[in-house]
Amino acid sequence: MTDNNIFENKTAAYYTLGCKLNFAETSTIGKILEENGIRKIHPGEKADICIVNTCSVTELADKKCRQTIRRIARQHPDAFIVVTGCYAQLKPEEITHIPEVDLVLGAEQKLNILNYLGDLHKKNDGSTIITTKSNDIKSFSPSCSRGDRTRYFLKVQDGCDYFCTYCTIPFARGRSRNGSIADMVTQAKQVVANGGKEIVLTGVNIGDFGQSTNETFFDLIKALDQVTGIERYRISSIEPNLLTDEIIDYVAISHRFAPHFHIPLQSGSDEVLKLMHRRYDTALFADKIKKVKQTIPDAFIGVDLIVGVRGETEALFEEAHRFVSSLGISQLHVFTYSERPGTQALKIEHVVSPEEKHERCRRMLDISVDKLHEFYRSQQGKIRPVLFEHPKKGLPMHGFTDNYIRVELPYDKSLVNETRHVVLGDFNETGDALLCSIVN
Repeated sequence: MTDNNIFENKTAAYYTLGCKLNFAETSTIGKILEENGIRKIHPGEKADICIVNTCSVTELADKKCRQTIRRIARQHPDAFIVVTGCYAQLKPEEITHIPEVDLVLGAEQKLNILNYLGDLHKKNDGSTIITTKSNDIKSFSPSCSRGDRTRYFLKVQDGCDYFCTYCTIPFARGRSRNGSIADMVTQAKQVVANGGKEIVLTGVNIGDFGQSTNETFFDLIKALDQVTGIERYRISSIEPNLLTDEIIDYVAISHRFAPHFHIPLQSGSDEVLKLMHRRYDTALFADKIKKVKQTIPDAFIGVDLIVGVRGETEALFEEAHRFVSSLGISQLHVFTYSERPGTQALKIEHVVSPEEKHERCRRMLDISVDKLHEFYRSQQGKIRPVLFEHPKKGLPMHGFTDNYIRVELPYDKSLVNETRHVVLGDFNETGDALLCSIVN
């Protein structure tokens, strides 16, 4: 264990790439270091230590990580640089090729960072790598972060047991595990104490919550719903086969869980879903969408898609395109398939060209634009609660309704982090939000 006295008056800079789960974990690392005398740098200040929490979901993500590390090394030439996160777990040797990096920590080590910092002196003789094999990653550390806006991100689960053929997450984060419901409730109460009003439940496969504690995700949302002071919870991405009817029915009557679902589809072709080793088919997915819309007609439904995976022929893409077009959803998040070393997808023969991937992505994004505008138009004239956020300088006041419609109105400092009911009006000039007026 490090002698914490050496940390007094030291400064740190934090850089996070990738998902909201990473941001929650970086926030926890920052709290750990702050409690041990290391404060966050002020703008323009040089840091004594730089923490880079990386992503590795695509080859482009890996490239961005390397670029970010090199940029940080130039900005903070004397800093002790620690790289952690998914890229560090999957490809630690690649990171050691960047000479300025001092320490590479895997998934099991990142939240025990104090144990590995040493005296913070750069040794200039290569990076130290400390990782654990993915099968041996066992620990779960609750994390909660506040974004630049008003919502908090609460990590309730980590890891995944699904091993989809295109995905490296089980290798980067280990098997599914979670903290206890009691721990999550404690974290939510702390958010209340900090003045927070909205929490997004995040994780790798949150519907799988309970593997470590013999509890269920449904038990979790019922317990969190009893925490007074939180005005709104959002459920981040949840697998369609784990989004049960009882969860949908509960959200419909809950005063705190928002009518907002994010459900990964990944492909609208049953044959491609089989190639991906997904645990549902299009019939189940369509039934889930139908259940949500029947139970909560004004619910926002976001959907993840991957285009251009190995095995996705032109005919199968057209099948997927028709299926997605038929769904009563609100928005698509479209990702272009990126080949990842060590995945089973590399054994599939049919390869989609980069040009065709780009075209398929464009066509799915066109559907998304139409679906989003259609959903926004369906809500015009209605009254919804909005939690207003901190606007950037010179921009209008903005916030999101409970069903995730972005709204705008003239700046009013008194509205920051306050919930008001508004009447939803016309689109703004850029078409990405609705103008609104507050109901007195």
